[in-house]
Amino acid sequence: MAPVRDRVVIATKFGLRIDDHGAQVQDSRPEQIRDGVEGSLRRLRTDTIDLLYQHRVDPNVPIEDVAGAVKDLIAAGKVRHFGLSEAGTGTIRRAHAVQPVTAVQSEYSLWWRRPEADLLPVLEELGIGLVPFSPLGKGFLTGAIDASTNFTPGDFRTIVPRFSEAARGANQALVDLIRITAERVHATPAQVALAWLLSQRPWIVPIPGTTKAERLAENLAAADLALSMDELRQLDEAASAIEIEGDRYPPALEARTGL
Repeated sequence: MAPVRDRVVIATKFGLRIDDHGAQVQDSRPEQIRDGVEGSLRRLRTDTIDLLYQHRVDPNVPIEDVAGAVKDLIAAGKVRHFGLSEAGTGTIRRAHAVQPVTAVQSEYSLWWRRPEADLLPVLEELGIGLVPFSPLGKGFLTGAIDASTNFTPGDFRTIVPRFSEAARGANQALVDLIRITAERVHATPAQVALAWLLSQRPWIVPIPGTTKAERLAENLAAADLALSMDELRQLDEAASAIEIEGDRYPPALEARTGL
């Protein structure tokens, strides 16, 4: 990033380390946070990280200690802003009281709408931005995946209940709804899904992932897609009536989140 550092915002995370057996272990001890940041600065060849997230809430370290460690890094000029990922509203409030939280990452899309109940009101109250990951449902909302799709070995989706063959078949109704809207507004399903998300709050910045330049251009164009109030209302009402089948994570992985 060094050659373009003045033109980008860098966000990275702390809170995971690899143990002697090669497994990921949650570790947000202050000394681990400091070591992680020094490593990130060295590898990124930069003097400061714009947005530093805790990767997952660590049940073994009080969030106040975590926020305090990041506060010290901000005071030292090594970090500019503090973020949390998949944190519950109580944790967000406790962290925010020590060091103001700038952004929270959470899954949010037309097929994962739990944040609407509790998270969005708290973020609005505290003035915290939302950075939704998986805004395209790990590719499902693009319409490129259906019940007949075969995932390659090692694909994370092979262990996700929501991506079982039966669940994909049942959840196709949501993709069909998005596709109908896309055809009406001369856009792609991915663009409609992202435009819907962007319309929910002005402080929402989704992070769709891709490995293809053409998909990046397609996703960016969603920012220019203005769905009318009627289109948004119809899409919202119809999507709300569809019961999504399958959990978003296996139970053991869901338990590791801070929600």
